[in-house]
Amino acid sequence: MSPIALRGRRLPHSAVWVIASAVAALLGLALFLTGHRSYGLFAALYAPAYTVTLTVVSGVVEGWRHAKDRFATALVTMCFVLALLPLVSVLAYTVLDGIGRLDWYFLQHSMRNVGPRDDAGGAYHAIVGTLEQVGLATLIAVPVGLLTAVYLVEYGRGRLAKAVTFFVDVMTGIPSIVAGLFILSAFILLFGFRYAGVFGAMALAILMIPVVVRSAEEMLKLVPDALREAAYALGVPKWKTVLRVVMPTALTGIVTGVMLAVARVMGETAPLLLTTFYLPSINMNPFHQPQASLPVFVWTEWQKGLPIATERAAAGALTLILLVMLLNLIARLIAWWKAPRTAR
Repeated sequence: MSPIALRGRRLPHSAVWVIASAVAALLGLALFLTGHRSYGLFAALYAPAYTVTLTVVSGVVEGWRHAKDRFATALVTMCFVLALLPLVSVLAYTVLDGIGRLDWYFLQHSMRNVGPRDDAGGAYHAIVGTLEQVGLATLIAVPVGLLTAVYLVEYGRGRLAKAVTFFVDVMTGIPSIVAGLFILSAFILLFGFRYAGVFGAMALAILMIPVVVRSAEEMLKLVPDALREAAYALGVPKWKTVLRVVMPTALTGIVTGVMLAVARVMGETAPLLLTTFYLPSINMNPFHQPQASLPVFVWTEWQKGLPIATERAAAGALTLILLVMLLNLIARLIAWWKAPRTAR
């Protein structure tokens, strides 16, 4: 009597890569012979061809129950790659076009007295403006957002809490240009103030507040109630429990939410065009006169339509990406340093 097999036949782990390579080779050969040499057409035909081939081979060898699992896995993988393509394309374009212009000269000089066709100039004035404006926006938005989140989680009850939650949801969907128009009409046009970096920071703070509130609220909700109850049992007041127990426990998530808000507003252009205008020279004072910023610098250079200006725009966009990455890294280090020892 032959023994009963407890496991059916399975494809080896290398079969997936062999099938992928074979489909790519055969599809590439077919397109070459038919005269179609388009990468877009190859990518569009490769995904369904690979999925169908893998499913059929798996059905013949492993059975159709495993074949359906292979089909679902391939479909999810293709969707992931499809969603990743725009991000990779944007990063590749920015790096390839901007890496040649991004040097110490570009980071240490402004566009003062630089003509549209001059092979000179840099983004130092825009970097200073962006750091000051985003820093001021963070100083405005983070305390307001954190206190609002603490109120909603720890104290908020009844109609007022529901109203606050509703308005936070509404603010989340506000277009960025609306925030800029509000600051423009409320401060510059109504009160007669001149363009300045601080008004751009106020517009960015309006966009940051709902992101900070939502992220901090979710992080505070994740703190176990047992920690609060233990503090209350020791006679610790509620405000001190929130300050010494709840906030440190949720600090890592809160910092991550703040960095998401910073990344959300650091690339905004429309509010800054309406509130800070543009200055090609260095202005260290965000409370006086127009001030440059990296998004407006990129937009201004791209509008010129010249090859050298396009290179400066790409270098400015790459600088903006690197700044966001650097700030994210610093925030994560601070969160790790301030986190409870058990979380390290």
